[in-house]
Amino acid sequence: MSDVKREPSTSTETSGREVRGSVVDVVRTLLADNDGDAILEIVSKLVAENADMSRRLARIASRFKTSEKVGRAQLVLFLDALQRGEGEPETDQEDGPDELDEADAKLRAASGVDDGAKDGDLAKLRTRPPRQPASRASAPAHLRRVDNPILVPAGRRACPQCGTERMCIGHDVSEVIELVPAEVIVRRDRREKLACNACEAEVVRAPVGEKVVASGKIGLALAATLLVEKYVDGLPLHRQRERLGRLGLDIAVSTLADQIKWCTDLLRPLWRAALAEVIAAQVMHLDGTGLPVLDQNATGNKKLGALWGYVGVNAGEVIAAYLYTSTGKATGQLSGELGPQDMLELREGPTVADASNLFDASFAKGKLIECGCNMHARRYFVKALDAGDKRAALPLGAYKKLYEIEREIRDLEPDAKLAERQQRSKPIWDELVSWCEVRKKHEPPSSALGVALRYFTNHRVALGRFLEYGYVPMDNGVVERLHVRTAMTRKNYLFAGSDGGAERAAIAYTILGACRLAGIDPLEYLRDLLPRLTGKVRLLDLPQLLPSRWSAARAASAAV
Repeated sequence: MSDVKREPSTSTETSGREVRGSVVDVVRTLLADNDGDAILEIVSKLVAENADMSRRLARIASRFKTSEKVGRAQLVLFLDALQRGEGEPETDQEDGPDELDEADAKLRAASGVDDGAKDGDLAKLRTRPPRQPASRASAPAHLRRVDNPILVPAGRRACPQCGTERMCIGHDVSEVIELVPAEVIVRRDRREKLACNACEAEVVRAPVGEKVVASGKIGLALAATLLVEKYVDGLPLHRQRERLGRLGLDIAVSTLADQIKWCTDLLRPLWRAALAEVIAAQVMHLDGTGLPVLDQNATGNKKLGALWGYVGVNAGEVIAAYLYTSTGKATGQLSGELGPQDMLELREGPTVADASNLFDASFAKGKLIECGCNMHARRYFVKALDAGDKRAALPLGAYKKLYEIEREIRDLEPDAKLAERQQRSKPIWDELVSWCEVRKKHEPPSSALGVALRYFTNHRVALGRFLEYGYVPMDNGVVERLHVRTAMTRKNYLFAGSDGGAERAAIAYTILGACRLAGIDPLEYLRDLLPRLTGKVRLLDLPQLLPSRWSAARAASAAV
């Protein structure tokens, strides 16, 4: 096979004859014939093909993009290119250029993107960062220290001059982080029995040891580990079976599945308490994600259900809850099923969500205060920038400044936060709104920037709600980040076995997601909580057992 690289070919007509061959050969012929019009035709065709190819490559690249972050220095480069006229596509609309330029200048000045980007920052985009030195930090202090005595070999213990056994005068100590392998044990519950020697009174026995099911053979610690490894670490049950097999325990996957079922049945009352707390929260977030479920009546024996994530925020306390629905519709389709519209019927006050039409009827009733998600709005501008439209760098610069302000005022009280937003964020927001309204009049609706402008202007009231309430966030990030763990684990176990199994997954994601938001170890939490739930717990006490409050209670006890 020949390794000769073939040049792209083309053809054109000149002086009544057709010229064929590679692009370079055809252009040489046309130059010799002094046919400038034909050369311009070829160049225009190549430019159009190159632009089309660039758009296709940008669409392909966007599918594999792992982050939407755009650095300040990158924005400055885009804006400089835009100012030189390199970023705005050609358009047939010639009206309003002064209006557009004025809107660009105002938004650029309001966002202040140029202020923090110096020459050194721009250089970072062109030079490779220096390699970081290896870390010399000591091992974490909280880890248990286990001595590993290493003796001088027998052949070197005697003194080489007199032959006397040398004595130990100290040790050189170095710390090495090691792992002690897990061990499967058989816990023998030896229940004490007491009888009275003086009379024939009844015998008293010690209580039964902790198990998920009284007659079962799996302890609570192992059952909790199965739950955490499946729904937090993304380890499906068949892989957990293999791991246990390497530790010497051969156990059926069906038995492991029973443990998941029984654990989630114990957690069900706590799940209901979490849902009630979320509905009553000062601010509620909601967002959905899909969950494939086996269904023999569906095409391909699978259907796509939905996991609806809800997060309630009360003065810094964060509570998570998941609900499963057998479809992606607004209302539940099965008996006892609650869709997002059904949940919103139970609530009043600020509610943060994306602009899905599933929520329109609920927000139209007036009990709810619709708060938009600026992450969604910003994402459309990122897509436009990825497609090669440098004009999108202007609204992204404004968003960058707004989020910088949010990070700076994150720990303030709501009233102080609202005052800062009104003073610092509102001028930037007003210029962003103005820029989008001006641009929308001159932008084709089908372009990537046109889609971003339409989304922003159609929902600007809900998107700007954070400027009216100090306790309302700018976006729906808290629930979207909660979905990250759900999406990762769902990818590993592929599907739920039934609607009931999907609901049990929602219970597990609720409790474990709340542990994640509260920053506590889910295994530690479950090992303490499950034994309590095997007994009798009053309904009034359930809210105090939710992860965030459980953690606060333990911290308060430790401080006494």
